[in-house]
Formats: sequence, structure tokens, C-alpha cells
Amino acid sequence: MNRLTRRIGDASARRPWVTIAAWVAALALVLPLAGLVGGSFVDDLVAPGSQSEKAMELLEERFPEASGGSAVAVFAVPEGERIDRHRPAVEAAVDRIAEVAHVATVTDPFATGTISPDGRIGFVQVAFDVPPMEVRPEQIDALGDAIEPVRGDGVVAELGGDAVFINAETPTSGAEAAGLLTALVILVVAFGTIVVALVPIALALVAVAAGLGSIVLLAHATDVSTAAPTIGAMIGFGVGIDYALFIVARCRENRAAGQDNSTALSNAMSSSGAAVLFAGGTVVVAMSALALTGLGFLTSIGLSTSLIVLFAVATALTLLPALLSLMGDRIHKGRRLRGLRTRRSKKPEDPEKTAWWRFAHRVSGRPWPYLLAGSAVLLALAIPALRMETGFPDAGNDATGTTHRRAYDLLAEGFGPGFNAPLLIVADLRSAGVDAEGIPELSRRIADVPGIASLGEPRVSAAGDTVVLPTLPTTAPADAATSDTLERVRDIVPGNVAVSGLTAMTDDLTRQLADTLPVFIAAIIVVSFLLLMLVFRSVAVPLKAAVMNLLSIGSAYGVVVAVFQWGWLGGLFNLHETMLIASPLPTIFFAVLFGLSMDYEVFLLSRVREEYDATGDPTESVARGMAVTGRVITSAALIMTVVFLSFVANPSPLVKMMGLGLATAIVLDATIVRMVLVPAAMALLGRAAWWLPRPLDRRLPRVAVESVASADVPPPPEPTPASTARIS
Repeated sequence: MNRLTRRIGDASARRPWVTIAAWVAALALVLPLAGLVGGSFVDDLVAPGSQSEKAMELLEERFPEASGGSAVAVFAVPEGERIDRHRPAVEAAVDRIAEVAHVATVTDPFATGTISPDGRIGFVQVAFDVPPMEVRPEQIDALGDAIEPVRGDGVVAELGGDAVFINAETPTSGAEAAGLLTALVILVVAFGTIVVALVPIALALVAVAAGLGSIVLLAHATDVSTAAPTIGAMIGFGVGIDYALFIVARCRENRAAGQDNSTALSNAMSSSGAAVLFAGGTVVVAMSALALTGLGFLTSIGLSTSLIVLFAVATALTLLPALLSLMGDRIHKGRRLRGLRTRRSKKPEDPEKTAWWRFAHRVSGRPWPYLLAGSAVLLALAIPALRMETGFPDAGNDATGTTHRRAYDLLAEGFGPGFNAPLLIVADLRSAGVDAEGIPELSRRIADVPGIASLGEPRVSAAGDTVVLPTLPTTAPADAATSDTLERVRDIVPGNVAVSGLTAMTDDLTRQLADTLPVFIAAIIVVSFLLLMLVFRSVAVPLKAAVMNLLSIGSAYGVVVAVFQWGWLGGLFNLHETMLIASPLPTIFFAVLFGLSMDYEVFLLSRVREEYDATGDPTESVARGMAVTGRVITSAALIMTVVFLSFVANPSPLVKMMGLGLATAIVLDATIVRMVLVPAAMALLGRAAWWLPRPLDRRLPRVAVESVASADVPPPPEPTPASTARIS
């Protein structure tokens, strides 16, 4: 692997302008092409094999007019007024809505009586002739234009319903730019020069731009979740900056050790470049594992994020050496900020004089107290995760600035919270079970179920073989009581009757995610264990990594539960109400964090292994490994934390939770795990940390990722049979 990354880096450095031109051409091709033929984003909220999916397929086949998407136009007037005073304006809006493309039917609130008891709020039911996931943004925009004139008449007019909520574009907060600016400041402090600090930012921007363009093109071929670009950009900015940072830092370290520019860059690409390739590969593997859930929208998030990470690795291995070769001595010297204290000596800093070295020895001198104290902190933070309650985000969780959230609130105010959680009871009269004569009795039985507010009139297909009973529960879509009501209904209906609708579909998704999460976690842990065992030729190191990653992930879960579900410190994150944890979050979060934490594991332990091969001292090797990587890993973690925290300002609940959870986990991983638990555990393990059974050592393939030591480190001795694979 080191030979591959060295050759790629050397080739890019020899022809820097050709490499840069190739990237410019790639962006010039991908971005305009994405604008011309790229698809739009949509959430495929179907749990394969679920009852709700089978019911929707039945409706699409036999009763398509009942399976189409729906929207609601809500009109409201202030307290003390009645909506019927504005009847001409509302009826004119109804006529304009009927002219929108793919609108099959639209109701008149004054004819159908869909007016709240106090007369303030009324709604228009809009039915499309296509499924909700196929309603295009332009149709939603046209509905907005149709109701806009009513607002001039002093009426509040908002759009809601399944089709509007599903197809709403995820807004950005603008805080992402502030996160990048803060990352730039951190890089300036770390490197002491603005020019060098700009390089990782520029590479991250190129990687994310190319990745987002590719995701738009991917959306042309398959369904891609609306959350995929935001999550992909979040991860892309973090890893893009970090990967460049690790290589630049190693190159500067080599230059400080007396190597010339080309040698320093070549050695950095051989060592840290190989680590970047391996680390990026682990992130891609972890994100691709989302396909194991069998859910289309999670698979699309995994593939989209993997695309951006691959671009981040590609820019670090090709574009970065091209830029560094053009910069020459400026990578080591550069123009420093006036008043910023930086180390100007060209001699490498003695690891034994760093705070990292001293702290590592302090921990290894008393490993048990530090190990127990660090573990206790992580376990205490993880306690709230035991009470985690998951549910799929609904319109009531979105920002109040969105029209579908305001429509949701108005409908709940005027008609009860269950109005936003409609269910469709679908009866297949061709199958054994209830027949046409039994539908009235079935309706009465369902109406008597606790938690059911009302049933609408039965709708019968043209062929008379399918019946739909519109049903409203008494509670909101994401309320746990609604899930219980759904189960009670399913328990009493015969075999040829199924429950569907968006509320039932998302509930089935939540259940499937809960069922597949243990399998998903086990698969990622096993694969990562094998990869680390292959690279480090050790059993204890990958086992330790898996346990510590689980601790940091559990702690981050606990913090998210405490903030979002329990409301602790909610005001600090602009949260005005508690909410369930978004059911896709634990799965996405585990994949992302496990991949990212492996980055730090590889970068730290590769240097520790390098020092161990040079000295044979397990305690000193950990201290020296921390000494030479501590500042870089801390800077990288701080940058990633800032980038993730910037997404907490995003209006999307899923993105907001992801941002806070990932930022928390990275902080814990870079401090308690890497600075306390790792040296304590390695001190207790001693030489056993690098033990691999001889039968395994003989059978496992050897990964040729030999690290290149810096010039200030004496050449390592001939490796032992259990220590031939190293990465740095």
C-alpha cells in the first residue's frame, strides 16, 4: 500500500499542473452535467416486506387513485374571526389548485365541512395522481403560488400533508461557512502560516463539490434521500480537511528532520498517504454497510457519503502533492501571522520534551486508576442511551419557519393531533377474510379500538375488489401511543386487511431499523476487527479498538438522548421542545463514527507500532507515538468537532442530532479515549498488545504497508514475524 501511495504522490508531484488541470476538468464536467441531467432527491420511506409496503403495492395496482400523494392547504384567521368571511378568496384558491399539474381532486372546505369547531381554521384536501414520493418540487411550488393571493386577504395560508413534507427541500443554516472559517483559524494556529492552512480547506471544498455533483448524478439513476447531500457534506468537510492535515503535518515533520522537499513529500505520501488510503477505506466500508439494513434511503445515504469520502482520499493522494510540490519551501516556512508564536527551529522537537510524552508516562505509570476513571466517565454519559426512544421525524419536528410545520400546527390546533397521522385500512376482497358485506362491521370494530378518533366513509375501487377506510388516531405521528394504536388495529383485522399510510410506513421503518441494528453493528465490528488485525498483526489492538469505540459511541448516544429527548441544555442548541430520537440516527451514526474513529486509531497506533519496532519498549513506544501525533490528532479532532457543531444549527432534526452526536463522540474519542484509555490499556497489555498466534500469522495475508520513519528516528531493526505490517 505504501508503494502505491508513494507512486501516486510522486507522479502527481512531478506533473503538478497536469494534475491540477485534470481536477479542474473533472469539476468542469461533473458540476454542469449535474445541473443538466441530475435528478432530484426523494425519501423512499418503504420498509421492504412490511405490511404497509404490501398494502401500498396493492393500491397502486388496483386502486391507484387511493395510492396517490396528498397535500393539505390550510387557511386560518385570527381569534374571534371566522374563515367563511373570506370564502370567495379561499374558493378562488381552490380553483387555482385544481389547475396544478398531477392534481387529481381537490375539496372545497365549505362544501365538505372541513372547518374547525370555532370556525377559524379550514383545510383543502389535495389528491395527486402519482405516489407521494413522485410529486415533484415544481408541483409543490405551484400549490404555494395558488394559495399566495389568499394571504393578501388577511388569511394565514400554509401547505402541509405527506407529499409536501416528504418532498420539502432541506434548508441550510449558513453556519457551515462559519465552521469552515473556524477550521481555518485552527489550521493557522497549528501550522503558523496562512498559506499552508488554506491547502486542507481548499482540498475539502474540491472533494465536497465533486462529491455533491456526483450525488446529484446518482439521483438521476436511483432514489437518493434528501438528507444524503447534507450528511455527505458534513462528513466530507471533516475527513477532507483531516486527511490533508495528516499528510501536510508529516511532510513538514520530514522537512524539519532535514529531508529535502521532494524526499519529504515522497516519504509523507508513503507513510501518511497509506494511512489516509486505509482510513478512508474503513469509512467507505462502514458507510456501505448501511445497505445491510435493506432500506433504500439509508443505502443512498451510505453510497452518497462514500462517494464524497472517496473524493476526499483522491484529492489527498493526487491534488495535495501537486500543490505541495508547487509551494516548495513555503510548506515549511511560509508567511506567519504577526504575533503568533510558532516554533521556528528546523530541528524536530524532542518527543521527550512534549506534554504528550509526559502525560502518556503519567498514565502508563498508574494505568488502572486512569482506565477505570476514563471508562466511568464514558459509561456515565452513556446511561441516558438506555432510555432511548426512537421515532421517525414528522413535520411537527421541523423548524417553525417551514410551511409544512406551520400547517401541521394549525391542523393539530383545529382538529386534534391525530389529524396529522392518517392511516389507511386496506381490504383485499379477492382474498379470504372480510368480504364486502363485512366492511361495516369491520369499521365498527376499528372505531372501538382505543386510540382511534374517527373513520371516514369507505372508498371502493372501480372493480369492487379493494376497499380503503381512511382512519384518524387520537395522537400525533411520532407519538409512541400512535404506534401502540397501530398494533392494536393490526391485531384485530383479518388476514386480508392491512394498515398503510405514511404513519404506518414510518412506524414499520422504525421497527425494521431496531431489528437490524444489532446485526449491522456486529457486521461493522467484525470487519473492522479483521482489517486492523491484518494491518497491525495483533489480536489485542483491534479488540481494544472495538471496545473503546463502543464506549465513545454509547456516550454520544447518551448525550443526544439527554439533549433532544430529555431537553437538557436544549436552549443552548436552540431547541424549544423535546423530541424522539430520529430512528435512522443510531444506524447512520454508528457507521459514520466507527469509520471516523478508526482514522484516529490508525494514525496513532501506526506511529506507536513504528516506535515499538524501533525500541522494543511497549510503554515508551506509546509515549513517543502520542508525542509525535498528539498535536496533529488534536487539531484534526478539533476541526472535525467544529465542522460537525456547525450543522447543529441546521433546521432538520436528523442533521441537528447527527451534528451534536458526532461532535460529542469526536471530542470524547480524541481526549478520554486516545489520551487516557489507549495509553492505560497499552501499558497493561505490554508486549501482549502486539501478539498474534503463529497459526494466524502464517495464514493471514501480509499487507505491505511499511511505514517510513522520519529522519530523526533511527532505522528500525529487522521486524519480527509478528510485526511486518505497519502503517503510518
